[in-house]
Amino acid sequence: MPLLAALVMAPLHAAAVSAADPPARPAVRPLSAEELARAYVVAWNEHDAEKAASFFDERVAYYDASTPERQVGRAAAKKNVVEAFMKMAPDCVWTITSAPISGRGGVTFEWEFSGTNSGDMADGTKATGKKFSFKGATVLRIRNYKILYQADYYDAYTFLKQLGLAK
Repeated sequence: MPLLAALVMAPLHAAAVSAADPPARPAVRPLSAEELARAYVVAWNEHDAEKAASFFDERVAYYDASTPERQVGRAAAKKNVVEAFMKMAPDCVWTITSAPISGRGGVTFEWEFSGTNSGDMADGTKATGKKFSFKGATVLRIRNYKILYQADYYDAYTFLKQLGLAK
C-alpha cells in the first residue's frame, strides 16, 4: 500500500511544486554597443539623470569639450555633466544624426544637441533664455555592457556664442 500511495501522490506533489515555481523567463540577450548607445540617448531625452548614469561603469571616465577636466567615476560624471546639462537646458534633445559605427568594445556616432538655456550653468553663469543647437560626435568604450569611457567632441565656442556668452 505505501508504494501505491507514493505513485498516486507523486504527480500531485509535482503539480503543486510546478504551480508554485515562477514561469521560466526567456534568456535576455545583452544590448549590443549600438543598442546601448541608443538606449543611453533615450535616457537623456527622458531627462532622467539617474537612468542615464545607470549606463556608466562605476569607474567611467567622461570627457566633455565644455568642461575643464575629465570626470572620473559615475557620481562625478552624473553630477558634473549629465545633471549640469539637464539643469541648464531642461528641454534638451540629443539626436543621433548618423548610423553609429560600432566595433569590438565601443561605438561612435554623430549627433545634434539642442534646447533652451533656461537654467543656470554649473559654474554659476545665469540662464540666458536663448535657444541653442550644435553638432558633435561621441566615442563610447564599453566593458561588461557599461560605458567605461565617454568623450564628447563639439565646438564649445559656437555653443557659448549661441547663448550670448562669447563674442
